[in-house]
Amino acid sequence: MGSVRAVLIDIDGVLTVSWQPLPGTVEALREIRGAGLAVALVTNTTSRTRASIARTLAGAGFPVSAGDILTAPAVTAAHLAEHYPGARCVLLNSGDIAEDLAGVTLVDEDRGDGEPPDVVVVGGAGPEFGYAALDRAFGHLQRGARLVAMHRNLYWRTDQGLRLDTGAFLAGLEKAARVEAEITGKPSPAFFEAALAHVGAGADEAVMAGDDIESDVLAAQRAGVTGVLVRTGKYLPQTHRDASGTPDRVIDSFADLPALLRDLRGSAQQQL
Repeated sequence: MGSVRAVLIDIDGVLTVSWQPLPGTVEALREIRGAGLAVALVTNTTSRTRASIARTLAGAGFPVSAGDILTAPAVTAAHLAEHYPGARCVLLNSGDIAEDLAGVTLVDEDRGDGEPPDVVVVGGAGPEFGYAALDRAFGHLQRGARLVAMHRNLYWRTDQGLRLDTGAFLAGLEKAARVEAEITGKPSPAFFEAALAHVGAGADEAVMAGDDIESDVLAAQRAGVTGVLVRTGKYLPQTHRDASGTPDRVIDSFADLPALLRDLRGSAQQQL
């Protein structure tokens, strides 16, 4: 890789769990910022807008603003604008993310205007993912609607333990309706392309730190970015052993990342 100029960082499970900072993460991010590295927080979180996430993280002491954050909903809005301009979309999601879906025509199914949606957009799982909502989505797909999903994450970690996420339901929808979802968030290559453009760095100049070995780390490596697996959050030894590839680096905590970055930058300078 070239000299490190940018760091892509997952939030949930890496910087925080249930939005509470993990030990040493605030200080580590401040050190990375102080080293002059470009930073983007890249998240599949679909329960909050970029502005809300920024307020929460800044309130916990992290040196971030909304402009530092790239979310799956924001990338999804861009994807829909490019590939389905003007499409009528029905959203299945837990949380209010309308602000990050600016420009997307969302259909209110409760109002029932009679016109079927063109696209079913699936966000993050929660109480809204009940039988009735999933069955309505299934019906739309049977009638020809396209399926766009913000991610395939099977679960995430909270202070109450692991909780089911979208991927557990998405697989059933795809199989039942005989369709394949277009994924807009991690691990899609387009998401990492957007993140690199956001920080103004080439893939060989960036590092991605995440707790999901497949969606964060190996997906980043396929995009040419150095992947760093963090042993916090949803990390499990079994998923590490059974993964489809090998992380470039593994660290115990995000708090260890500044030291790793110093080593990587030093090695790159020695090769010049």
